[in-house]
Amino acid sequence: MSRIDVNKTYKLFIGGAFPRSESGRVYEVKGANKKFIANPAMASRKDLRESVVAAKSAFHGWANATAFNRGQVLYRIAEIMQGRSEQFVEEICALEGVSNKAAKSQVEETIDTWVWYSGWCDKLSAISGSLNQVSGPFYNFTTPEPLGVVAVFAENKPSLLGAVRTLAPVISSGNTAILIASEKYPLPAITLSEVLATSDLPSGVVNVLTGKISELASWIASHMEIDGVDVAGLSKSEEEELKLHGADNLKRVFRFTNRNHPERILSFMEQKTVWHPIGI
Repeated sequence: MSRIDVNKTYKLFIGGAFPRSESGRVYEVKGANKKFIANPAMASRKDLRESVVAAKSAFHGWANATAFNRGQVLYRIAEIMQGRSEQFVEEICALEGVSNKAAKSQVEETIDTWVWYSGWCDKLSAISGSLNQVSGPFYNFTTPEPLGVVAVFAENKPSLLGAVRTLAPVISSGNTAILIASEKYPLPAITLSEVLATSDLPSGVVNVLTGKISELASWIASHMEIDGVDVAGLSKSEEEELKLHGADNLKRVFRFTNRNHPERILSFMEQKTVWHPIGI
């Protein structure tokens, strides 16, 4: 007797929970062999707003956690990913049509990326902060602080690594994030959200949305409480449109050429200067 396949319908990841899209919409994802794989949710504008609310609510606690603690959390994410390596390899092979060896190499590099950024968490002030010379009885310190809520557009390929190398630097400094998964290859980002949910990462620090990039990009551009955007997964024309509409709230918009670099962390941070009198 033949059986009916149970087709997978994925949900969003918002505030530590897995809700369905408010719109009820989904779209088909097919593999490299053109066969159906799954139905990811198609996020609506309301889903984005709820993601921003969750990210803003989580910001204070995450930004004020010790840098050492954030590093421990990122390392824990790498540990959990290591335990689910086979699932990531299967998804990458099915979506991208690459060999098992190439997919395994991508997963290993992704895990290494988490470890690399976890090591930077407590070293940022050493390369960016300073003790400034002042003519007077004062100490003057400049230290980097997180920017706020940052949206990141995952690269299409490599699907898993492209998501993590946009996300990891943003949250390593204490920002909270909204990860927009690749429209064509969303499964690794969705599985990553399951890893995040079972790690020590506080709810709302990372929110993962799937759906139409053209819709989400325009909504992100006009949202006044999104402070920065990594446009790695956008085309040049989409990037220019986002910059135009994002100018109203002075969004920081970046496209990085460095794969892994402290610049990706520091670009979404602010420099805070504190004056303190010298005691007599």
